[in-house]
Formats: sequence, C-alpha cells, structure tokens
Amino acid sequence: MKVGILGGGQLGRMLLQAAANYTVETFVLENDANCPSAHLCNHFTKGNITDFEDVYNFGKNLDAITIEIEAVNIEALEQLEKEGVKIFPNPAAIRIIKNKITQKQFYKDNEIPSSDFSITQQKSEISNYMHLLPAVHKIAEGGYDGKGVQIVNTTSDIEKGFDAPSVLEKKVAIKKEIAIIVAMNEKGNAALYPISEMMVNPVLNLLDYQISPALLPQKVVWVVEAIAIKLVKALKSPGLFAIELFVDVNDDVWVNETAPRVHNSGHHTIEGNHCSQYDMLWRIILNYPLGNTTPILPAAIINIIGEEGFNGTPYYEGLEEVLSIDNAFVHLYGKLQTKPGRKMGHVTVLHSSYQDLNYKANKIKHLFKIKSV
Repeated sequence: MKVGILGGGQLGRMLLQAAANYTVETFVLENDANCPSAHLCNHFTKGNITDFEDVYNFGKNLDAITIEIEAVNIEALEQLEKEGVKIFPNPAAIRIIKNKITQKQFYKDNEIPSSDFSITQQKSEISNYMHLLPAVHKIAEGGYDGKGVQIVNTTSDIEKGFDAPSVLEKKVAIKKEIAIIVAMNEKGNAALYPISEMMVNPVLNLLDYQISPALLPQKVVWVVEAIAIKLVKALKSPGLFAIELFVDVNDDVWVNETAPRVHNSGHHTIEGNHCSQYDMLWRIILNYPLGNTTPILPAAIINIIGEEGFNGTPYYEGLEEVLSIDNAFVHLYGKLQTKPGRKMGHVTVLHSSYQDLNYKANKIKHLFKIKSV
C-alpha cells in the first residue's frame, strides 16, 4: 500500500518509525529536504503542503494520505478523495478543525461544551465584547505551538490582539489542562487512550511536560470520555484525534481545541501503552483492528525545547545524565538547527509511582538543555 504524509516534522518522523511494523510504502511531502522525516520515508518529495498543485500531484498515485499538521491544502485533498484516494482524516473533518472559527462553531452546533466566544475580524472589535473578558484571542488560521494566541484580560490588552479573522474566547477558571486521544476506524468503532494531564509553559504557551494517566475523579473521567466520543463521532471521519480540554474549579469539563492527527500529547504512548498512537493510525489506515490502548505503566513526557539565547547547530547538554536514568527514553527529532522555544525532542519516563514520575520529570527538565555549538 502506498501511503503519503503531508508534513515532514517530528510527528511524521515518529509515524514513519512505526511504519516499520507494517507492509507499507511511505511518501512524504515537505518543503525542507533536511526535515526530520526525509531520510526515513521510501520516497521524499520537496513541495509545499499548502499548494494545490504540489499536494494534488503528490497524492494522485497514492492509495492513502494522512497529515502531520492541519495547515494543508484542503481543496487538493477533496479532489484526491473524489478520485478514490483515501484521506485520514477526511477533508471535511480537516476543514472544520483547521480554522478555529469553524471549529468553535462546530462545538456549538453539536452541543459540545466549550467556552463562550465571539468572532472578530480585527482587534479593535474586541471592545464590542467586553462581557467575554478576561478572554483568549486566537487567530483563525496559522497559529501553532503557542503562536497566534494572545491573552486579553482588560481593555489595555486589546492591542495584543490580531487584525485578522479570530476567535475571542472567554477564559476558563482552569484547575487542570488535559488531553485525550481517540481512534476511529472506518466502521465507526472507537478506542480511547487514557487521559493525560498537561503542564503548559506559561511564557511559551506550549507543553512543558505531562503525566498519563491523569489523576482525576472517576466522574470527571466519564464526562471527558463521553464528550470525546460525541465530538469524534460528529466529525464523521476515521482517523486519530487529539482533544485538549479544561477541567475548571467546579470540575466542569470544556473542550479547548482538537487536532486531527497524531499529537504531542501522545508521545508517551510509544513506551507507555501497548499500542502507540502512531501504530494506531497505521492500523486505521490499513483497516486493521484497533490496538490496545491500555497503559503499561504511568508515563511522563518532558518536552526538550531550545534554550533562550542559543541559535545554530544543537548541543545536547545533560544528555549522558538523562540516559543514565532508569526507564527514561530519549527522543531527539533530528532538527539541524536550534532556536529559542523550538521543540527539539522529548523524554518519556515510566514508573509505577506518580511521585517518582514527577520527581524525574522535573529532574530531566532542569538537566537536559538544548544549546548550540
């Protein structure tokens, strides 16, 4: 089977590593010939994943296509789907999720609990929606890894907003930030991974580290799982979906965002679960039975991010010390250049004790630094 991946970053890299378990011929489309996935696929094509011709020409001789990031050319995928290429997830689902305005409207239309919002075309319009403050202003398209998001607490923060189509979303009184990954096959059968709790870097607004399974009251777990299944079934598409949610101070659950692909919140599943999220996506694409999502042991992920003040060829400070830690698994993404805030790798730690997991996660966070030579 010939399967293409749109995007050649670290998620594509790990998806390709999992492909070794299956009889599949892999193709990657990416603008950067030195991307992390280029040397792992069977066939690499240099091209723009947002360009109609590049995506269409890449996919027209393939059996199936999946995505590493949702910023892709939907029109090309729609045409390929009409011509018989299977797209995971389908273009209709990607179209909904790709734009934060249509994503929020989808939640509202399908009675998925999500915080109140309004749509703005320019930042000056924020003053029309003072009842939503404090709020989060999210650019409709183009935001990624903490970019395209601004906090608007008071009128003095309006200048931080975006002069582009955006969502102004009322802030939630967050007690926990969590994520759940749902797998859906072409028959409509679903498998849920255990919920993860995410600790987000307040400066970079991206994941610092996380613990899975999250320590939550059982009634909250049931609510999260019910919301996740309802959301994915409403998308009417096979694929792998990562849903980020908030648990507020009253233990109410709110959907934040959805990603239609393998996700950073599922990195730990490589070592921590019987079937990783990457294996699971291959099973869905190849129409195999869904895998076992049961955890082997509780797991922590620590994101390894480029240090402030360092640009250039990466130097991995503390790598030897981290490799000496029991049940610590280092994943470097093969990126040739580091810069402040860039995700360069992650470390997964397994342990039966949550106390030890938190201790080791914090130890690694302070030991392992990405600098430059």
